Amino acid sequence: MTDVEATSWAAEVADLRERQRIAAKMGGEDAVQKQHDRGRQTVRERISQLFDPESFRETGSIAGRRDGSSFVPANTVCGRGTIDGRPVVVVGDDFTVRGGSVEITESGKTIYPEKLANEYRLPLVRLVESGGGSIKTLEAIGRTYVPANPGWDYLVSNLSTVPVVALAMGPCGGIAAARVSASHYSVMVRGTSQAFAGGPPLVARQGETIDKESLGGAAIQTRNGTVLDAVDSESEAFEQARRFLSYLPSSVYELPPRAELTDDPRRRDESLLSAIPRNRRKPHAIRPIIETIVDKGSFFEMGKNWGRSIVTGLARLDGWPVAVLSTDARYGAAFTADGARKTEWFADLAETFHLPVVHLVDQPGLPIGSEAERAGTMRYAVRATSAVYQASVPWCSIIIRRAFGVGGAAHSNAERVQIRYAWPSAEWGSLPNEGGVDAAFRSHIENSDDPAAERARLIAEMDAVRSPMLTAEDFGVEEIIDPRDTRALLCEFANLAAPLRRPGRSSWGFRG
Repeated sequence: MTDVEATSWAAEVADLRERQRIAAKMGGEDAVQKQHDRGRQTVRERISQLFDPESFRETGSIAGRRDGSSFVPANTVCGRGTIDGRPVVVVGDDFTVRGGSVEITESGKTIYPEKLANEYRLPLVRLVESGGGSIKTLEAIGRTYVPANPGWDYLVSNLSTVPVVALAMGPCGGIAAARVSASHYSVMVRGTSQAFAGGPPLVARQGETIDKESLGGAAIQTRNGTVLDAVDSESEAFEQARRFLSYLPSSVYELPPRAELTDDPRRRDESLLSAIPRNRRKPHAIRPIIETIVDKGSFFEMGKNWGRSIVTGLARLDGWPVAVLSTDARYGAAFTADGARKTEWFADLAETFHLPVVHLVDQPGLPIGSEAERAGTMRYAVRATSAVYQASVPWCSIIIRRAFGVGGAAHSNAERVQIRYAWPSAEWGSLPNEGGVDAAFRSHIENSDDPAAERARLIAEMDAVRSPMLTAEDFGVEEIIDPRDTRALLCEFANLAAPLRRPGRSSWGFRG
């Protein structure tokens, strides 16, 4: 042995490289092929697609366990890389090793990236594909254990500290489904990913026979808000993650970055002048209005299938990231229980990451009737209103059509200075005139000589004071505007709001 060989660590480095080579094979060729046959990529292929080329720096590359003389790599891959040049932490389940099942003896590798993201204030992406817990753990450790969620305090803290994205890439059971939901933005891949508290075998024990897709597929989970969005391929999921992160700071201790200016802030669109039909019973399409007033191509909608009377998304105005909240014509745009829950979630998201809010208002109020009462609509509406009133970020409301009752009152915090505009098509009050007349003058109408004529007379009398111009004369609304001026005014708002944003944690934690 030469002197150089005696002092060199080349043999140990060679051993390290061999261990890394074995770990990189994941569950082996057969398991990888089986994963591909299911139409799903491996965790390492996913990380390669998610990050900028050659930027992934793995942590725990040789973590795993000995099974006799052979080595079984951990079924979690984690580390950091860059997305559009910005450092991001990733943790991914390896389904080729024990089906990605959560194993108590390897929980440290799942917790580590949560800690890394939290303490170094970096965005976190979870690639989730796991059956959850496994009873095989009991065989491995020789005992049972009291259920716990190791590291869950970091998951909770991260929701108030850094952007968290969760991509459901395959079956996600139990704690895996919880890790998907405990995020700011979540995506499923249609047909290949599912999320549920317990899978079909467990459900069958309760007497219900059901397949994975019917139990927890995208059609189910994006309607109830457990997961926000669904796409048709894994590559689309990665693109959604990248786009979501582009609107947000790396942590709450920074401010959302301004993008390159690509659109005229004073651009006017003639279509806005007739966007709201004169016939009050005729609906309008809100998304074309949003697309017209924000920077071209910048609207990123989230949660489209959940709480569908409410539209939420991120956009840019003169390059500044903003949170856009609006109503949709579904369910008459009423403030449903799900719509209220969605509003609360979105107000919290904007507050957490210092995003000014633009609220396009067409709110007829809370739905009425026994179904609405059984859904607890009023309770959720109160929570949503509280979230709006708690928010301290700059807030601009554009009343484009209706603002009635409890739901209408939640369009902004009336105690703050109002940056608020109304279109000539706007109308407001405690109740729409038609229903209000029936409620207030019921006995009078019924006892009149001609109830139908008297009802029509009273409605006409109320219509005479319906004009928003009369409210503006009394300074009950700050300004009536030409709809075509909306973009210019919102861009002015975004520039006024930008220096008011303050980095730091909000006074309450994001609740998800």
